[in-house]
Amino acid sequence: MENTKDLKSQFKKYVIPSVTAMWVFSLYSMVDGIFVSKGVGSEALAAVNISTPYINTIFALSILFSTGATTIVSMTLGNGDNKKASEYFTLNTVVVAIISAIITIISLLNLDNLAVFLGATESTMVYVKEYLGTIILFVAFYIVSYSLEVLIKSDGYPHLATVGVIISAVTNIVLDYIFVLKLDYGVQGAAFATGIARVLSFSFFFIHFLRKKGKLQFVKFKFDFSIIGKIVSIGIPDFTTEISMAVVVLIFNQSILRVIGEHALISYSVVCYINTLVLTTMMGISQGIQPICSYYYGKKDKESVLSILNMGLKTVRMSSIIAFLVVMIFANQIVSMFISNVDKEMFNYTVNILRVFSLAFLVMGYNVVTSGFCVSIDKSVHAGIVSLGRGMIVITLTLIVMILLFGGKGIWIATFVSELIVLIGASKILKICKKDIKEKVGDDILLAS
Repeated sequence: MENTKDLKSQFKKYVIPSVTAMWVFSLYSMVDGIFVSKGVGSEALAAVNISTPYINTIFALSILFSTGATTIVSMTLGNGDNKKASEYFTLNTVVVAIISAIITIISLLNLDNLAVFLGATESTMVYVKEYLGTIILFVAFYIVSYSLEVLIKSDGYPHLATVGVIISAVTNIVLDYIFVLKLDYGVQGAAFATGIARVLSFSFFFIHFLRKKGKLQFVKFKFDFSIIGKIVSIGIPDFTTEISMAVVVLIFNQSILRVIGEHALISYSVVCYINTLVLTTMMGISQGIQPICSYYYGKKDKESVLSILNMGLKTVRMSSIIAFLVVMIFANQIVSMFISNVDKEMFNYTVNILRVFSLAFLVMGYNVVTSGFCVSIDKSVHAGIVSLGRGMIVITLTLIVMILLFGGKGIWIATFVSELIVLIGASKILKICKKDIKEKVGDDILLAS
């Protein structure tokens, strides 16, 4: 086992950049929302929220491949086979680029149908099409950029992931200000700002791998569908966690429209931004520990694997409490970034539902890290149970029950109840995985020969 000091150092080295990168991703959408709200209006803010499920789906696809690839690549590096790791890295990059091109074409050809499916109303349709139609042009940069960002950590350069996303974030903020407030380009300007920022982050990461500074390089490879299948199977749990955000927003939007009314979509937009920031923090912790756990699992060092897990769980516990307290104390200030307090009724309503919703922050992190840890030790089925449970099945059923019992108020407590239910199963699964590591670590590691 590595000594505790070295493990803590590695934990910080990987988790801090990972969380920072996820925060920056959250801030992309949040900054768009703030500038659109101030520069265009509340209906435009609702339109950006309506478009969010599509963006989350794109991001989820990138996670599907990048999480699976980083697990396989990290395990392969742990076994000392750098050449094979580079082949897997190159294969993954080519595959996501091809998928990106296909998605772009299909999305542009079905823009109207896509907007309707996402829930665009008569008053928001124009805004949704302007925002979404522009974002689609940059799909390839969204997907490939994040994939390279995750794999640059496996290459031993987690700090570069932070640098890349900060460059992108600053670009996004500056261009949002110019395009939306100064040039009055509206929601389309916000979308262009985000897209251009993604182009820059892609360029930064791509140049790193071209320079061949690390262990991972672009090399010749065989188009091995068995490896692609394994990448996908490993990435499904984290993919489910992210795609759940798209599904939940879509279901919540429809429920709000039917049970409360269109005006509540504006309040829910604010809730979504804060929820995304907290959830991606938990995902950042989860993804930060994954390459380390995978590496030590590949080396059959069970003590180090469990030590990293415990560090992750402790960090999540602290982060959950802090997130909850920040929302409870500063709810008014948070809401004021998006909604003017001139509209007292809307402002107070949003503050109240944000505080109620924040109860979920106390629980969700444990579930996310449990799923991510299962991925890192190649327990995809266990991870999938947690992710699918919290992401789609349990939340959907809980939402229906809460609405039947409490009407519109039930919408805002459904997430908390859902996460609690999943927590029971996640706790049992984590115990099983710990026991399995202690007894059989190394016996079931599946790597391509």
